[in-house]
Amino acid sequence: MKSFIENFKKYRFLLLELTKKDVKLKYRNSILGFVWTLLEPLLTMIVLTIVFGTIMEKKTPHFSVYILTGRLLYTFFSGGTKLALKSIRRNAGMIRKVYVPKYMYPLAAVMSSFITFLLSLVVLVLVAGAQGMKPTRHLLGVFLPLITLFIMTVAIGLLLSVLDVFFRDLEYLWNVATMLIMYMSAIFYPAENLLDSKYGVLIRYNPLYSVIANFRHAIYGQPSELFYTVYPIVFSLAVLTVGVYIFYKKQDRFVLYI
Repeated sequence: MKSFIENFKKYRFLLLELTKKDVKLKYRNSILGFVWTLLEPLLTMIVLTIVFGTIMEKKTPHFSVYILTGRLLYTFFSGGTKLALKSIRRNAGMIRKVYVPKYMYPLAAVMSSFITFLLSLVVLVLVAGAQGMKPTRHLLGVFLPLITLFIMTVAIGLLLSVLDVFFRDLEYLWNVATMLIMYMSAIFYPAENLLDSKYGVLIRYNPLYSVIANFRHAIYGQPSELFYTVYPIVFSLAVLTVGVYIFYKKQDRFVLYI
């Protein structure tokens, strides 16, 4: 552990540069640039509110905020894991030429997505304010779901980045998987209607839904639920442990396949 910490300190500036590079690449060919970070979730929220609002508005107060909270957190998870998945192959040239701790690449990919995600939360603040929602003491509860979500995305991204080196079709399979995860995360429908049904287990034991649920509780001024707090933390740490083990076991073989 001591050697890992010292190695991380040695290359921390490289991690910062890799993160900055990923952020710049995202907007390199965009006319709107950073503004798109705010416009994209706002436009998506408007479309989903129009489509589902007439059905759900009476059942779910501040339905636009409900959609936006789920959409923002899911977008970070989906985008962060997809960037991390491709991070080793995308930096194949650098990996072949110089020594850099290889975990820096998926970690930088997730960090760049997290920065964009934090900036996009401005839209949530504006929409919640426009709908008359006032902050309560429970708003402090947003930090734990955000930290948990970051660890979860790093953990899954690290594992995917290893598997993608040896199994190139994983990128397409993960696109399908993230779509299924989206529908099991109750982004645009109230989960309460389904939790007691035969499909409720798919939602309840989806760790991303747990994070979204507690984040919503904080925004709506409600206390966090214990299960939705503990379960995703345990899941994230377990996947992180497995991901780190497999990554270190296989990293010396990366150069043979990228």
